[in-house]
Amino acid sequence: MAQPRTRRPARPREEVYAAARAAIAEHGLARLTMAGLGKQLQMSAGHLLYYFGSKDQLLLETLRWSEAQLGEIRTRELARPGVPALERLARYTELYLPEGPGDPRWILWIEVWSRSPETAELRRGQLDIEAPWQDDLTTLLADGLTPAALAPARATQLRALLDGLAIPLAIGLPGTTRHAALTHATSAAQALLSTPG
Repeated sequence: MAQPRTRRPARPREEVYAAARAAIAEHGLARLTMAGLGKQLQMSAGHLLYYFGSKDQLLLETLRWSEAQLGEIRTRELARPGVPALERLARYTELYLPEGPGDPRWILWIEVWSRSPETAELRRGQLDIEAPWQDDLTTLLADGLTPAALAPARATQLRALLDGLAIPLAIGLPGTTRHAALTHATSAAQALLSTPG
């Protein structure tokens, strides 16, 4: 009598997200296959598709997971009592910008941005994931840096600036460094915040 086959337990989602983030950062979403990721995780491609439905959904959920991890750190750092707003703004900037070329979190963002014009689901997901960054920066700016009424617009301007500094750094354009990006961000943020509405 044949022995019943034992089913391999499903991998925890965190393990799937971590493997997906590493694979996307290394190869890009276009070269990622569900079969290849499944093989790496000792899961079937069908199993992955059952949980995620598509590569776009896997990308979005992996980004959501990655940002949730960083969001916990950001919340803790920005809520430290007694730390001046300018110091908290500097910490926000450090957390926002890539660690360097190929930063996996930023490669996920670039992949989402490049695909979202074609996919309403990615656009909605992108907005949901970006909202805490915007909300935290708006709150931070309203806390003594600008009149409260100017904080949302200033937050949008600062995030656009940070995105513009981040992308060349994340993709490794020659001459871009994290130190220079942080210096430019700090200088521009101080100038922007001192400019009347």
